[in-house]
Amino acid sequence: MQKSLDKRAQTLLKTLIEHYVAEGQPIGSRTLLQHSGLDVSSATIRNVMSDLENLGFVASPHTSAGRIPTQRGYRFFVDTLLTVQPLESRKIEQLQSELNPARLGNAQELISTAANMLSGLTQFAGVVMLPKRSSLALKHLEFLPLAEKRILLIIVTNDGNVQNRVLITEKAHSPAELTQASNYFNAHYAGQTFESVQAKLNAELKSMQSDISRLMAAAVEASNHALGRQDNVVIAGERNLLQVDDLSTNVATLRKLFDLFEQRTSLLQLLDYSQKAQAMQVFIGNEAGVSPLDECSMVTAPYEVNGQIVGTLGVIGPTRMAYERVIPIVDVTAKLLSSALSNH
Repeated sequence: MQKSLDKRAQTLLKTLIEHYVAEGQPIGSRTLLQHSGLDVSSATIRNVMSDLENLGFVASPHTSAGRIPTQRGYRFFVDTLLTVQPLESRKIEQLQSELNPARLGNAQELISTAANMLSGLTQFAGVVMLPKRSSLALKHLEFLPLAEKRILLIIVTNDGNVQNRVLITEKAHSPAELTQASNYFNAHYAGQTFESVQAKLNAELKSMQSDISRLMAAAVEASNHALGRQDNVVIAGERNLLQVDDLSTNVATLRKLFDLFEQRTSLLQLLDYSQKAQAMQVFIGNEAGVSPLDECSMVTAPYEVNGQIVGTLGVIGPTRMAYERVIPIVDVTAKLLSSALSNH
């Protein structure tokens, strides 16, 4: 595709898209002549624009002599012509202070804050996929006595999330027994995924003391229940899309978009696909393969915990977005969330 556009055509396409993103109106030859920096005639520009239209990079709305970029034009722009504007170091420091693990209580709060940051910085919808249970590992587990047959179970996962559950046991356990059980569990299972822990426990329970084995089984069951209740995706600022001119005038598109946010299944599949790519992704229009996003673009990036990719975050907005500004926001937020979760 790139070979089909010479330098002059690329310059005019870049100028057209940048002005269209800023102004939201079809761009005419006069504007391109003024702002492209090319020393060519109006006739030459019209000829080049006609070629770009024939190639499917721009289109002519019926109501105007100007042109607007197509999905193919945006794709070429993002892949080939985009000049990313890095965030100022002062802004990065501000975001870092907002995603401070010492200030926020747990991983869920860090993830919710990241979604709100994405939304606030872009004025679009921010989305963060929570770590899958298959990627969650046990970091630490502790049994603490509450009453005669009531025990507080504290579960800490590798993403820094802390869950507390109360266990009711058949018999009372002394503090020494609970400490022994905690130490045994952490010595044998810390750092392993919950699926792996459960499989090993099932094989080893028969050889343990019966009281300890019941306690271990109850701990794993409570852990599975606690982690299974988490939402899969955090979404922030979806109402911002009601203010986007390109979307607000199309009620049918908005309805499908909000259905997507509510149902979440297709959105989760898309974020999961992005995670497997292990790199920043930009989906433009129907590239996402999710019909409610046909009029939108989605910019995603994976985030990590201790060097392991565990989830994806991103921004959903109109195809007419300032990609050069949104891409670094998503990239920096992913890095900051990775750092915060790893240091939690």
